[in-house]
Amino acid sequence: MTMLYDKSLRKKATNVSINSELLEKAKQHKINLSSTLEKSLEILLLEKEKENWKLNNQNALDDYNTRVLQTGVFSDNIRSF
Repeated sequence: MTMLYDKSLRKKATNVSINSELLEKAKQHKINLSSTLEKSLEILLLEKEKENWKLNNQNALDDYNTRVLQTGVFSDNIRSF
């Protein structure tokens, strides 16, 4: 699988708005907001990439599954289980 993004690139400062109580609790627990946001974005983006891949390849998957149902797979006659 290819990398989702280049982790070696420099970081860029940005502003975000967060619920004040949530921010205070994160500070109390010494949660690094930048790394937490990066990890969360990675997870969300990976899910989006998976969804896009499936949408882009759904016809091929359906065709393959139909062919397997009709003709089986190459190893049907040679496997012993």
